[in-house]
Amino acid sequence: MKKSTLSLYALIALACGSLTSAAQTTQRLTATKANDYALVYTLPVTRLTVTLEAEMTVKKPGEFYKYAKKYLDIDNPITQESHSARLKSATVTTQGVPDPDERYAVQFKSGTAPYMLLGSNGVPLAINTDKTMKTVAPELPEPQAAKPTPLETSAARQVVSEEMAQSQSTAKRAELAAAALFAIRQTRSDLITGQAEQTPPDGKSLQLMLDNLEAQEQALMAMFVGTTSTRTDVASFSITPDDNISDMVVARISPLDGIIDAGDLSGEPVYLNLKVTQEGELPLNEKGERLPFPKNGLAYCIPGSALVSVTYRGDIFFENNEEMAQFGVVYGLAPNSFTDKKSPIYVIFNPATGAIDSQGPAM
Repeated sequence: MKKSTLSLYALIALACGSLTSAAQTTQRLTATKANDYALVYTLPVTRLTVTLEAEMTVKKPGEFYKYAKKYLDIDNPITQESHSARLKSATVTTQGVPDPDERYAVQFKSGTAPYMLLGSNGVPLAINTDKTMKTVAPELPEPQAAKPTPLETSAARQVVSEEMAQSQSTAKRAELAAAALFAIRQTRSDLITGQAEQTPPDGKSLQLMLDNLEAQEQALMAMFVGTTSTRTDVASFSITPDDNISDMVVARISPLDGIIDAGDLSGEPVYLNLKVTQEGELPLNEKGERLPFPKNGLAYCIPGSALVSVTYRGDIFFENNEEMAQFGVVYGLAPNSFTDKKSPIYVIFNPATGAIDSQGPAM
């Protein structure tokens, strides 16, 4: 697309003098005599950000797993340490980033003062209005550290009696641990039924005692059945595609290291697929002919769209049709529509695609 014949570099230098902050993340650029009544901006290319949430699980055997059947009649205790991982969720968001090949300058009539609102990256947000496109950011997951296992709590130290600590026999320690477990269960039962010789003075004290007994019981049980620890990792990866994508490895998931880079072959791949579903098209006149770009027009994008999906182990975790600037075309609005004395207009742009989100009479 032919761009303005004005010198972009010169206009950028002039424009710097008329940039004022409109908000923390936006800038307001006004067409004034100082910049030859010109606005300089860059249309975006659409970037995809893939956010992955992975769950890592570690299982460890308890010290007395060999005696789980004998003392507790448990048939399936954890017998060896294992690490596993799975993809829990995938989210794809779109953002507009400046396209260095799509820089434009639009010049207005002298004596007018249209203004453009730019994002912090120079991408146009609106013209002749301080309003911007309303967007709702998706709720993204947050990483979660593994909670302490029953054997990592203070209760685990409380249940180890002096006799257990001094015994050199694993079988004897297991026998003592089982006896302590049954004693805790009996004490709890007596407290609940009111048959204990000494009862707490109030309900709060009773609950505290019951909670402590529960923690001790879990610690003793873990010595026989083992422990399971789970943490959640979250990582994001950005891609700016320029064509269809087939089974691109965007990241991998490792049982030991969590979410890792695509090049690390120690993990299972997470695939990104993209298929262009519609290409942007220039508007047509009444004869079905493509309209030419308006002279000195204000460029915007008519985006295309693509079906984006994220898969893992053959399952689809994300799939959506996304509008994308790079699969569209650039068209323009006549600059005099923004400076008409009777009915100037405003336009709000989609910052992710450079498309027109809404427009109307300027206030």
